[in-house]
Amino acid sequence: MRIIAGLTPPTSGSATVVGRVYRDIPNPATHVGVLLDASAQHAGRTGAEILRLSAMTLGVPRARVDEILELVSLTPDEADRRVRNYSLGMRQRLGIANALLGDPNILILDEPANGLDPAGIHWVRTLLRDYADRGGTVLLSSHLLHEIEIIADEILVIGHGRIVAQGTTSELLAAQGTLVRSLDDAALATALGITGIEVRAADGGGLRTDAAPEDVGRVAAAAAIALVELRPADGAQLEEMFLELTQQTQREQPALSGVPS
Repeated sequence: MRIIAGLTPPTSGSATVVGRVYRDIPNPATHVGVLLDASAQHAGRTGAEILRLSAMTLGVPRARVDEILELVSLTPDEADRRVRNYSLGMRQRLGIANALLGDPNILILDEPANGLDPAGIHWVRTLLRDYADRGGTVLLSSHLLHEIEIIADEILVIGHGRIVAQGTTSELLAAQGTLVRSLDDAALATALGITGIEVRAADGGGLRTDAAPEDVGRVAAAAAIALVELRPADGAQLEEMFLELTQQTQREQPALSGVPS
């Protein structure tokens, strides 16, 4: 994201926004709103002062500041406080306000919900969803995988600096094979293994496999193992998928035996 915004030079390759290098875009903040570090704001100025200075730089009307403050739910009292007295959540709101100030059609946000309480996280989710529904584009980086699962239309999973998966949310989660639970999962795992079907433990019990449900059902029937659940694993959580796709590059390996799914 820093490379896209022109803050860090790439060692190789290039990054463009709608076909243009960021620094070559005239008055770029009116086209691309960026929030990479909510703490990178002048601690001695008030939130309102920071936005007014940004408005002057961008050439947008001063009235826009009041509109944005209301949009990000910073009250007049909060806007007149010095940033050094802001909580992390308030700094996030101010950073989002700055990114939106120029009314851009693209947003680049790194962990915008960091430091927000549950109500604040819901607010960010609603704000970005409404922004996208009006035709805007949001490039969002976050470790809050549940929020990504809820809000994102398309996902890129990055492990150790490389893209390990990409696609729409439904495509990625639907590609997680089959979930099966039985009265004897150990025996079922053995029976499936004998036929060459690899399985792994599923969170919450049961087994997950890349085989089709009908193939799993046939093996269970032949082994006389009663099933209590058999379905496509389209309800797989993004966190499970992320751990599975990045297991070879995780710094913190799971303490329990088996591979998270």
